[in-house]
This record gives sequence, C-alpha cells and structure tokens, in this order.
Amino acid sequence: MSEFTLTLIKLAFLAVLWLFVIAAVGVIRADLFGSKAADRAARPRPERPSRAPKPPRAQRGGNAPTKLVVVQGERSGTVINLSDVPITIGRAPDATLVVTDDYASTRHARIYAQDGQWIVEDLGSTNGTYLGRTKVSRPMPIPPGVPVRIGKTVIELRK
Repeated sequence: MSEFTLTLIKLAFLAVLWLFVIAAVGVIRADLFGSKAADRAARPRPERPSRAPKPPRAQRGGNAPTKLVVVQGERSGTVINLSDVPITIGRAPDATLVVTDDYASTRHARIYAQDGQWIVEDLGSTNGTYLGRTKVSRPMPIPPGVPVRIGKTVIELRK
C-alpha cells in the first residue's frame, strides 16, 4: 500500500471517530437538558384561566386533598396548592416541581385532576415513578396520604 492510501485511511478513521464523539455529546446534552421536540410534546397546552384556579368540583368536599407536599428529598417541606393546572415534575427548569435528583428525568411525571380525583402519570422516565410500592405504567389515581416516589423525592397529597 502506498503512503498516500494509508494517509487517506487514517483521515477517514479520524473523521468517523469525531462523528462518534459529536453524536455522544449530542445524546448526553439531550439527556441532561432535554430535546426541543420532547419539551414541546411534554408541555401541556396553555389554558386561559378564568380568575384564580380552583380545585375540581368533585374534590371540594371535606376530605379532598388541597395540597401536594414533598415529604422526602432535597425539596422536603415544599407545598404546592392543587388547582386545575397540571403539575409537572422533573429536572426541567420550567417544571412545576423542579428536582435536581440524578434519578429524575427532565420530564419525569405529571399529576393532574380528572373526574374528581388526582392522577399520576409517568412521562416515559428512565427510572420510573412509584405510587406506594407499585410502579406507575399507566395513569393511576392517587389516594390522599399514599407516597409517590420520583427518584429520591417522595410526595403526598394532603388535606
């Protein structure tokens, strides 16, 4: 083989190596910060609130939960008042409850009101969302006082 051919093979190998490095950095960046397409798909469509948001009508009774409380994790003690607006949880800066836990995804889970009860939905997270000891694989109702675990963060619905 000529020296020219060897040089071309070396340059081609170097180009393939750089393409691999660039692709790996892109995957890591998307995992840490989320891709724009995933952000748009996971973001709820904006609603026009009329006056102050209120809890759903079926939940306004005496034993209906009125707040979401972080009981364990770095945000322990944080209280979010429940309203008609869905609560997003994850590492994304625009999430309602931002957790910087390594085990939480950018868009990890969503909690929303439906038919008079509160529902938790996993948004395709890597490590999963747990309701009590059950892994959330589909939208599931959250009973008051039952822990919802997202990584090292544990939240509960309370009155």
